[in-house]
Amino acid sequence: MPVVTVVAGAVLVALLLAPVLRALVARFAVPEGEPWCEACPLCGRPVGRLLPPTGRCPGCRGRLGAGPGAVEAVAAAVAVAVAWAADGPQAAALAWAGAFGVALGFTDARVRRLPYRLTGPLLAGVAVLLAVAALAEGRPGVLLRCLLVALAVGALLEVAVQIGALGPGDSPLGLALGGLLGWYGWWVAIGGLAAAVVLAGLWGTLRVTALLVRRRPWRGLEVPVGPFLLLGALTAVLAR
Repeated sequence: MPVVTVVAGAVLVALLLAPVLRALVARFAVPEGEPWCEACPLCGRPVGRLLPPTGRCPGCRGRLGAGPGAVEAVAAAVAVAVAWAADGPQAAALAWAGAFGVALGFTDARVRRLPYRLTGPLLAGVAVLLAVAALAEGRPGVLLRCLLVALAVGALLEVAVQIGALGPGDSPLGLALGGLLGWYGWWVAIGGLAAAVVLAGLWGTLRVTALLVRRRPWRGLEVPVGPFLLLGALTAVLAR
Protein backbone atom coordinates (compact mmCIF):
# COMPACT_ATOMS: atom_id res chain seq x y z
CA MET A 1 0.00 0.00 0.00
CA PRO A 2 1.40 3.48 -0.88
CA VAL A 3 2.86 5.44 2.02
CA VAL A 4 0.65 8.43 1.25
CA THR A 5 -2.46 6.26 1.54
CA VAL A 6 -1.32 4.81 4.86
CA VAL A 7 -0.53 8.24 6.31
CA ALA A 8 -3.79 9.74 5.06
CA GLY A 9 -5.80 6.85 6.49
CA ALA A 10 -4.04 7.07 9.86
CA VAL A 11 -4.63 10.82 10.08
CA LEU A 12 -8.30 10.40 9.16
CA VAL A 13 -8.80 7.77 11.88
CA ALA A 14 -7.04 10.00 14.40
CA LEU A 15 -9.23 13.00 13.57
CA LEU A 16 -12.36 10.89 13.89
CA LEU A 17 -11.22 9.59 17.28
CA ALA A 18 -9.93 12.93 18.61
CA PRO A 19 -13.32 14.23 19.88
CA VAL A 20 -13.61 11.13 22.10
CA LEU A 21 -10.06 11.56 23.39
CA ARG A 22 -10.74 15.25 24.09
CA ALA A 23 -13.76 14.33 26.19
CA LEU A 24 -11.70 11.80 28.17
CA VAL A 25 -9.02 14.41 28.89
CA ALA A 26 -11.61 16.98 29.96
CA ARG A 27 -13.33 14.49 32.25
CA PHE A 28 -10.31 12.89 33.92
CA ALA A 29 -7.69 15.66 33.97
CA VAL A 30 -8.59 16.77 37.49
CA PRO A 31 -6.31 16.95 40.54
CA GLU A 32 -6.13 14.00 42.94
CA GLY A 33 -9.05 13.97 45.36
CA GLU A 34 -11.42 16.01 43.19
CA PRO A 35 -14.48 14.47 41.46
CA TRP A 36 -14.38 13.78 37.76
CA CYS A 37 -15.34 16.74 35.59
CA GLU A 38 -18.77 15.70 34.35
CA ALA A 39 -19.92 19.23 33.44
CA CYS A 40 -18.45 22.54 32.31
CA PRO A 41 -17.40 24.46 35.46
CA LEU A 42 -18.64 27.73 33.90
CA CYS A 43 -22.08 26.89 32.52
CA GLY A 44 -22.84 23.43 33.91
CA ARG A 45 -23.32 21.83 30.49
CA PRO A 46 -22.48 18.10 30.59
CA VAL A 47 -19.09 17.29 29.10
CA GLY A 48 -20.54 14.47 27.04
CA ARG A 49 -18.61 11.88 25.05
CA LEU A 50 -17.43 14.21 22.26
CA LEU A 51 -15.72 17.61 22.30
CA PRO A 52 -14.82 19.88 19.36
CA PRO A 53 -11.20 20.61 18.37
CA THR A 54 -11.55 24.22 19.58
CA GLY A 55 -10.92 23.15 23.17
CA ARG A 56 -13.97 25.10 24.29
CA CYS A 57 -17.33 24.22 25.80
CA PRO A 58 -20.03 24.03 23.07
CA GLY A 59 -22.37 25.91 25.43
CA CYS A 60 -20.52 28.91 26.87
CA ARG A 61 -17.33 28.75 24.76
CA GLY A 62 -15.24 28.58 27.94
CA ARG A 63 -11.92 26.71 27.92
CA LEU A 64 -12.49 23.03 28.55
CA GLY A 65 -9.72 20.45 28.48
CA ALA A 66 -6.72 20.56 26.16
CA GLY A 67 -5.86 23.54 23.95
CA PRO A 68 -7.17 24.01 20.41
CA GLY A 69 -5.85 21.44 17.96
CA ALA A 70 -3.43 19.88 20.46
CA VAL A 71 -5.17 16.52 20.87
CA GLU A 72 -5.78 16.30 17.12
CA ALA A 73 -2.12 16.95 16.27
CA VAL A 74 -0.76 14.44 18.79
CA ALA A 75 -3.37 11.81 17.88
CA ALA A 76 -2.49 12.17 14.19
CA ALA A 77 1.24 11.83 14.89
CA VAL A 78 0.69 8.74 17.05
CA ALA A 79 -1.64 7.19 14.46
CA VAL A 80 0.95 7.64 11.72
CA ALA A 81 3.65 6.10 13.95
CA VAL A 82 1.42 3.14 14.81
CA ALA A 83 0.55 2.60 11.15
CA TRP A 84 4.23 2.72 10.28
CA ALA A 85 5.09 0.16 12.99
CA ALA A 86 2.16 -2.16 12.22
CA ASP A 87 3.45 -5.46 10.88
CA GLY A 88 1.21 -8.14 12.35
CA PRO A 89 -1.91 -8.92 14.37
CA GLN A 90 -0.39 -7.20 17.43
CA ALA A 91 -1.00 -3.90 15.62
CA ALA A 92 -4.48 -3.78 17.16
CA ALA A 93 -2.97 -3.81 20.66
CA LEU A 94 -0.48 -1.14 19.60
CA ALA A 95 -3.29 1.05 18.23
CA TRP A 96 -5.33 0.56 21.42
CA ALA A 97 -2.33 1.64 23.51
CA GLY A 98 -1.76 4.60 21.20
CA ALA A 99 -5.33 5.87 21.58
CA PHE A 100 -5.41 5.59 25.36
CA GLY A 101 -1.84 6.87 25.47
CA VAL A 102 -2.92 10.18 23.96
CA ALA A 103 -5.58 10.68 26.64
CA LEU A 104 -3.23 9.55 29.42
CA GLY A 105 -0.38 11.72 28.17
CA PHE A 106 -2.48 14.89 28.16
CA THR A 107 -4.03 14.03 31.53
CA ASP A 108 -0.67 13.41 33.21
CA ALA A 109 0.85 16.53 31.66
CA ARG A 110 -2.00 18.67 33.00
CA VAL A 111 -2.51 17.31 36.52
CA ARG A 112 0.37 14.85 37.15
CA ARG A 113 -2.09 11.99 37.42
CA LEU A 114 -2.77 8.73 35.58
CA PRO A 115 -6.30 7.71 36.67
CA TYR A 116 -7.18 4.04 36.82
CA ARG A 117 -10.32 4.85 34.82
CA LEU A 118 -7.94 5.14 31.86
CA THR A 119 -5.09 2.79 32.76
CA GLY A 120 -7.56 -0.01 33.58
CA PRO A 121 -9.15 -0.19 30.11
CA LEU A 122 -5.70 0.26 28.56
CA LEU A 123 -4.32 -2.74 30.45
CA ALA A 124 -7.39 -4.93 29.82
CA GLY A 125 -7.50 -4.09 26.12
CA VAL A 126 -3.79 -4.75 25.59
CA ALA A 127 -4.07 -8.12 27.36
CA VAL A 128 -7.08 -9.26 25.30
CA LEU A 129 -5.73 -8.02 21.96
CA LEU A 130 -2.31 -9.58 22.52
CA ALA A 131 -3.97 -12.89 23.39
CA VAL A 132 -6.00 -12.74 20.17
CA ALA A 133 -2.86 -11.83 18.18
CA ALA A 134 -0.90 -14.73 19.69
CA LEU A 135 -3.63 -17.22 18.84
CA ALA A 136 -3.98 -15.77 15.34
CA GLU A 137 -0.26 -16.28 14.70
CA GLY A 138 -0.18 -19.66 16.42
CA ARG A 139 2.31 -18.38 19.01
CA PRO A 140 0.61 -18.80 22.39
CA GLY A 141 4.02 -19.10 24.03
CA VAL A 142 4.77 -15.42 23.36
CA LEU A 143 2.12 -14.54 25.92
CA LEU A 144 4.35 -15.90 28.70
CA ARG A 145 7.09 -13.48 27.70
CA CYS A 146 4.57 -10.63 27.54
CA LEU A 147 3.42 -11.51 31.05
CA LEU A 148 6.94 -11.72 32.44
CA VAL A 149 7.98 -8.42 30.88
CA ALA A 150 4.79 -6.76 32.11
CA LEU A 151 5.40 -7.99 35.66
CA ALA A 152 9.06 -6.94 35.55
CA VAL A 153 8.30 -3.42 34.31
CA GLY A 154 5.32 -3.04 36.62
CA ALA A 155 7.34 -4.21 39.64
CA LEU A 156 10.20 -1.86 38.80
CA LEU A 157 7.87 1.11 38.58
CA GLU A 158 5.99 0.04 41.71
CA VAL A 159 9.25 0.15 43.66
CA ALA A 160 9.68 3.73 42.43
CA VAL A 161 6.11 4.46 43.50
CA GLN A 162 6.71 3.10 47.00
CA ILE A 163 9.79 5.27 47.53
CA GLY A 164 7.90 8.33 46.30
CA ALA A 165 9.75 8.77 43.01
CA LEU A 166 6.64 8.13 40.86
CA GLY A 167 2.89 8.49 41.18
CA PRO A 168 0.57 5.51 41.81
CA GLY A 169 -0.70 5.48 38.22
CA ASP A 170 2.72 4.84 36.70
CA SER A 171 2.91 1.16 37.69
CA PRO A 172 -0.40 0.14 36.00
CA LEU A 173 0.76 2.00 32.92
CA GLY A 174 4.04 0.10 33.15
CA LEU A 175 2.17 -3.22 33.26
CA ALA A 176 0.32 -2.39 30.05
CA LEU A 177 3.35 -1.05 28.20
CA GLY A 178 5.53 -3.89 29.47
CA GLY A 179 3.12 -6.47 28.13
CA LEU A 180 2.99 -4.74 24.76
CA LEU A 181 6.76 -4.38 24.49
CA GLY A 182 7.16 -7.98 25.62
CA TRP A 183 5.65 -9.06 22.32
CA TYR A 184 8.73 -7.67 20.58
CA GLY A 185 11.25 -9.03 23.11
CA TRP A 186 13.14 -8.17 26.27
CA TRP A 187 15.58 -5.86 24.55
CA VAL A 188 12.80 -3.77 23.06
CA ALA A 189 11.28 -3.43 26.54
CA ILE A 190 14.63 -2.40 27.99
CA GLY A 191 15.05 0.07 25.13
CA GLY A 192 11.63 1.54 25.84
CA LEU A 193 12.47 2.15 29.49
CA ALA A 194 15.86 3.59 28.59
CA ALA A 195 14.28 5.91 26.02
CA ALA A 196 11.72 7.06 28.60
CA VAL A 197 14.48 7.89 31.11
CA VAL A 198 16.53 9.78 28.52
CA LEU A 199 13.55 11.74 27.20
CA ALA A 200 12.33 12.63 30.70
CA GLY A 201 15.85 13.70 31.65
CA LEU A 202 16.16 15.90 28.56
CA TRP A 203 12.79 17.50 29.19
CA GLY A 204 13.66 18.17 32.84
CA THR A 205 17.02 19.65 31.88
CA LEU A 206 15.49 21.91 29.25
CA ARG A 207 12.76 22.99 31.66
CA VAL A 208 15.20 23.84 34.44
CA THR A 209 17.47 25.67 32.00
CA ALA A 210 14.54 27.74 30.74
CA LEU A 211 13.53 28.64 34.30
CA LEU A 212 17.08 29.63 35.20
CA VAL A 213 17.42 31.79 32.09
CA ARG A 214 14.18 33.52 33.03
CA ARG A 215 15.40 33.75 36.64
CA ARG A 216 12.49 31.82 38.05
CA PRO A 217 12.69 29.31 40.93
CA TRP A 218 12.75 25.63 39.94
CA ARG A 219 12.66 23.80 43.26
CA GLY A 220 9.88 21.25 43.35
CA LEU A 221 9.79 20.94 39.57
CA GLU A 222 7.79 17.79 38.78
CA VAL A 223 8.25 15.79 35.60
CA PRO A 224 5.12 14.00 34.31
CA VAL A 225 6.53 10.52 33.76
CA GLY A 226 3.54 9.04 31.93
CA PRO A 227 4.04 10.84 28.60
CA PHE A 228 7.69 9.80 28.54
CA LEU A 229 6.89 6.15 29.32
CA LEU A 230 4.45 6.21 26.42
CA LEU A 231 6.82 8.01 24.08
CA GLY A 232 9.70 5.74 25.07
CA ALA A 233 7.62 2.64 24.33
CA LEU A 234 6.59 3.97 20.92
CA THR A 235 10.19 4.93 20.13
CA ALA A 236 11.40 1.43 21.01
CA VAL A 237 8.79 -0.21 18.79
CA LEU A 238 9.64 2.05 15.88
CA ALA A 239 13.40 1.53 16.31
CA ARG A 240 13.34 -2.24 16.77
